[in-house]
Amino acid sequence: MRRVLLPGILALAFTAAGAAHAAPQAWRIDPVHSTVVFNVDHNGFSRSFGRLRITDGTLRFDPANWPASSVDATIDLASVSMGDAEWDKAVRGSSLLDADHEHTAHFASDSVEKRNDDEGVLHGKLTLRGVTLPVNIPFRVNRVGKTIYGLHTTAGFSANLVLDRTKFGMTSNTGSIGTQVSVWLEIEAIRTGDGPAAADKETPDARAQ
Repeated sequence: MRRVLLPGILALAFTAAGAAHAAPQAWRIDPVHSTVVFNVDHNGFSRSFGRLRITDGTLRFDPANWPASSVDATIDLASVSMGDAEWDKAVRGSSLLDADHEHTAHFASDSVEKRNDDEGVLHGKLTLRGVTLPVNIPFRVNRVGKTIYGLHTTAGFSANLVLDRTKFGMTSNTGSIGTQVSVWLEIEAIRTGDGPAAADKETPDARAQ
């Protein structure tokens, strides 16, 4: 009897372990603690900085199985902030972000490559101004754990890449505005199931932790 049961028990154990390993957890991007920062050359004098807001995003992330992970995020182009109202208006305009026509940009990953214990590369597609192109985004996992008040489990990431704006149809003002745009992403994602809208329940003091 033991000889019959043992293989069956082992098979069930390996099947269960494989199923758990293949099911990354769901996370939602926290827009309060996530941002997109970019800069671009201004006629050789300096580099102008701007920010964009991530309005919606989800992750499928397993810290023990990165290749099974995925990312889907939406960026509000109308939220662009350059530190000056007129400059904001110009960047939102049709010759650059064209936010009145295409309100958002969208990134969806195709695969996740693990480079070492903390770093990897997102391979996916970015849609901006109606143009969809493949992009590779090197990233770092900063920390995965409970917040200081234990309200929820958070995963934190930093990423960066360089985009050629002309490939997305932004071909104007190349004599005064650089075509190579450096982009940084700082992302916090909250594990779903830790409580509905847990981040919204934090006080401002808690959010600062």
